[in-house]
Amino acid sequence: MELKWFAVYTRPRWEKKVAELLTREGIENYCPLNKVLKQWSDRKKTVEEPLFTSYVFVRVSPKEQAALRKVDGILNLVYWLGKPAVIRDEEIDLIKEFLNTHRNVRLEKAQLFVNERVKIISGPLMQMQGIIISVKRNTVKVNLPSLGYFLTAEIERQDVIVI
Repeated sequence: MELKWFAVYTRPRWEKKVAELLTREGIENYCPLNKVLKQWSDRKKTVEEPLFTSYVFVRVSPKEQAALRKVDGILNLVYWLGKPAVIRDEEIDLIKEFLNTHRNVRLEKAQLFVNERVKIISGPLMQMQGIIISVKRNTVKVNLPSLGYFLTAEIERQDVIVI
């Protein structure tokens, strides 16, 4: 059975503990740690903090996923479009390489902006491309040129990718 990387959602501030428990169980895992310089009133110190708060990556087969919920500190797998989110090996390798090369790394959530070209990846308008008109809390309004007309549709954020 092929092993794939998945993300698990942990209790707050349990990332390192969960990684240690997974290692004890013999489950391959990766908890990306960011080296950050902390300043106290009397000293400075470099500490390792989890890059992704409340997330640890695990490499398991689909049959082993159920066993993950038994590990103390793991709340659930991270889901994308109703299925456990698979993380590509290349993405894990990129995170490792980036953290080995740089210090004080910051994460920025990818955002959608007005006038960006996007492709719809799910739903009845799947595979269509368009331009973002507006962005609301959970909805993106996209202008989809089709047959010489503009079709405006409200689409969930998770159903579009920037191209």
